[in-house]
Parts: sequence; C-alpha cells; structure tokens
Amino acid sequence: MTKWIGRTAAEIAAAVRDKRATPREVVAEHLARIERLDGRIGAFRTVRAEAALAEADALADRSDLAELPLAGVPVAIKDNLGVRGESTRNGSAATPDTPAAEDHVTVARLRAAGAVVVGLTNVPELCVFGTTEGVYGISRNPWDTARSAGGSSGGSAAAVAAGLTPIALGNDGMGSLRIPAANCGLVTLKPGHGVIPAGIGNGDWFGMSENGPLATTVEDLRLMLSALAGTEFTAAEPADGDEPAALRIGVSLRSPLAGTSVTRPYAAAVREAAGLLAGAGHRVRRAEPPYPVTMGLTALQHWTAGTAVDAAALDPALLAPRTRAHAAVGRRFLRTVRTGDHRERLRRRLIPFFAEHDVLLTPALARRSPKAGSWHERGWLSNVLANTACSPLTPAWNLTGWPAMSVPFGTLPSGAPGAVQLVGLPGSEPKLLELAERLESLRPWQRTALLD
Repeated sequence: MTKWIGRTAAEIAAAVRDKRATPREVVAEHLARIERLDGRIGAFRTVRAEAALAEADALADRSDLAELPLAGVPVAIKDNLGVRGESTRNGSAATPDTPAAEDHVTVARLRAAGAVVVGLTNVPELCVFGTTEGVYGISRNPWDTARSAGGSSGGSAAAVAAGLTPIALGNDGMGSLRIPAANCGLVTLKPGHGVIPAGIGNGDWFGMSENGPLATTVEDLRLMLSALAGTEFTAAEPADGDEPAALRIGVSLRSPLAGTSVTRPYAAAVREAAGLLAGAGHRVRRAEPPYPVTMGLTALQHWTAGTAVDAAALDPALLAPRTRAHAAVGRRFLRTVRTGDHRERLRRRLIPFFAEHDVLLTPALARRSPKAGSWHERGWLSNVLANTACSPLTPAWNLTGWPAMSVPFGTLPSGAPGAVQLVGLPGSEPKLLELAERLESLRPWQRTALLD
C-alpha cells in the first residue's frame, strides 16, 4: 500500500523534514509506480532507480535535512538539461551518448533544495515540436492516452500528471511548458527572461527559452520556482482585514496567428474564469492585444532559426526528416533573426496594452493535442500545421520574453482538463501566481489522472 503517491511536494517535504517519512521510502514508492505505469505513458527516456535510491539514502544523512524546502521530493528532469552521470540525448539519435560531467545549474539547485532526480523525461528531437515522440518513445497524455501529452516538455508533464513524480523540470521556447501543462492538467510558469538561469541548447533559442517548473498545485509551483530562481516566491500574507488588490484583467479569445481559431471548450473556459475573477473583485473586461499581422512569420523565423543553430554540429543523417527540414528552413532566417529588431518592435507594440491591464487572460490552447503517434515520421508541414492549430497563443510571450502561465480550468468533452493562460509584464510573476492561486481556490482541479 502506497502512502506518498499523490501527495504534493510540499506535503512530502514536510513529512521528510519531520522524520515522518524517509527519502528512501518516498522515492521507492514513486519508482514502483513508474515501473508499473510508464509503459502506458512513455514519460521517461531513462529511470535512475539505483542511483536515485542511493541519493535518497545520502540525503537522509544531510545535517541540514530539516531545512530543505524539497526534502526527499522525487523530481523528473527534461532530457535537454544535464544530469551528472547521465547522457543528455535531447530526443535524438544524433546526440552523443556521453555522461554529463556536471548537473545543469537548475538541476543542481533542485538537488541542493533536497529533491531526488528519479529520471530524465522524453522530448521530441531537439525539443522542436509541440508533441513528444521519437526514437525514445511516445509520451501520452495520462488523462487520454490516445492523445499526445504535448511538447516539448511532454515527458515531464506526463510524469507529473500520472503521479509518477510530484514535480518536474521543463523548459519553454515557444510554449514547451505551457502546451503540455495545459494538455495534462498541470500548472506551470514560463518565467520572464533572467528569473531562472537558462543555458538551454546553443543560445536558448536567441534568449527565448526559459526553464521552469511543472506541478499540480500553485503551492508546489512556488516551492520549485523559489528553488530554481534562488529567491522566494512564497505567497504574501495579507494584513488582517485586507483584501488582495484588485487587478485589471484584459480578456482575449482571439488567436494571435492568422488562420487559426480557438475552439469552443477553450473559449468557454476563459469566459468562465473571467466571470469567477470578476466575482472575486477584479476588474475584468474584454480587450484585444494589438498583435501584428506578421506574428506568424516572426514566430516561424525564430522557431526554425533556433533549431538551425542547435542542429548545426549534428550529423543530419541521424536526424528525423521533420527536424532536418525545420533546420533547413531556419538557416534561411538566421541573418534576419540575428540582426532584426522584430522582438523589440513586438514589445513596443504590446506595452501600451499592459499599461491599461495588469494581466492578460487567454485560452492556453486553441484545441486539444493531436492523437499520439509517430509524428517524427511524418512530413515537416503536417507537423507545423498540427502544432500551430493547437498552440497559437503561446509563442508571443517567448518573443517578448515576458512571463506567462498555464492554469488548469474546466473540462474538455473528452473528460481531459482544459486550461487558461495568464500573461504579464516582466516582474509580474507574483501577480500571476496570486491570480492562479485565486482560480485554484475558486475552482479546484483534479490533480492527477487515475490510472490504476
């Protein structure tokens, strides 16, 4: 009988600090669940069973155990970030199978906070696409295993949604945290530029990619975010009798990309969330950000050019056809991306909107994820069209470098979770977290899929 599966990271860490649980028993329970269920989910490329148990035992002997915010919490790491002693394959047969000499700084910070790394999670090759599949397997949505978990942090999201780990680390270059979080019923934050160290690939996709947490509660998100950022993101305690400040919330249902539209379930989730927030005292109104008509082209240029840089040193014969095609398109845009001012012009265009609104509320996705399958064997254009149809609302905030969250809200006709997106200016992470916490209290979500 399991005792710690389905518990939050905060609950587990408190129990370990208080000696009501040992790191070994917590990690062993999660490893057993991974062994039992991951064949159906495909969350992990590699599981570090023996190493994780050894690390759990070493953690129990730490003199500062009682002070660690993530004491004994199992964590999954996206397979494009270095984990000491493990290879970083980035979803590709073209990458070297060489163990990393050091942890990535984000992994090191999680370990310093007491987390135990149980494995590295599946990604699409070079983390390019919004579905997760390739030579290391297919990551499925635990709520609906016929569907993709999303991408590119699909394995990490699937691991948390299936209760294989309470939290996971991912990153987001065009929506790669928010897309799988929205599909899998998780809460996540793509922080603003510089909040968490990046160091992803070769140049962080020109500074657009950010590392971030995946969790089932805002409390866990805060815990992990604080460890990753090296600064506290804990909830502020209101003074006696004080109500939280009313925020000015602009609500948009329009896709920023021409030719794409938001389906009814995701639009309905936004309308309902807006109504709840208005009832809670926030100033909510419909307002459309002035997205430029060239948004789609700008996003495509940066998306493909980032891949061209990451693929440059790899053997193209070992890359999947869709990745080769993506990189080839991107090479044509490298000069434009490196010398152009498209991102700065986009920021200047959108800043006036946020002078009038503290937060933008939008759908997190336009439609549910595609059916799970061998998308890496399909053509480049079919992948791009499928990705764009699902997630046109995420790329703008990588281009600006501003913080954006995905928050579970509502239920799709299939029974899988819906989601909304919250966006703010640089430095607005505390406001976004506060608003997400309010949504969580007003409309609690089911935290994990029931797979047993």
